[in-house]
Amino acid sequence: MPKEYSRTQRIADMIQRELSELIRNEMRDPRVSLTSITGVEVSRDLAHAKVYVNFIAPAKEAREHEEAVKALNGAAGFLRSQLARTVELRNTPALRFIYDATSEKGQKLSALIDYARHRDQRLRGDEAADEGNDDHASDGE
Repeated sequence: MPKEYSRTQRIADMIQRELSELIRNEMRDPRVSLTSITGVEVSRDLAHAKVYVNFIAPAKEAREHEEAVKALNGAAGFLRSQLARTVELRNTPALRFIYDATSEKGQKLSALIDYARHRDQRLRGDEAADEGNDDHASDGE
């Protein structure tokens, strides 16, 4: 029996769509340009929402991400009021923005796997070359 799509999940999806539009169209802060909302978790009582964000433009330093998240949290009241106008809910949840580093962690893990595979292939190549040299050395004796 498939799990039912809960009301909180439907509200979280709706908030994610609307906030994406609001951030793109209403916010003029350059620190939050190219913001991507990766997920929204709404509390059971619908009073609070954690909004996970990532930024499409790579930051040179982690501090830039922190500044962008601070800017979003500073604008949380404005975004909540705008969200209340577009979403028909009795109470609009308080928003808290959190940086989502999942994609960066995935890229680092992928790079480590690629490095290990390359190193492993290189070591196998060296072993094959050593075995080939051993064969030639025994032929000459």
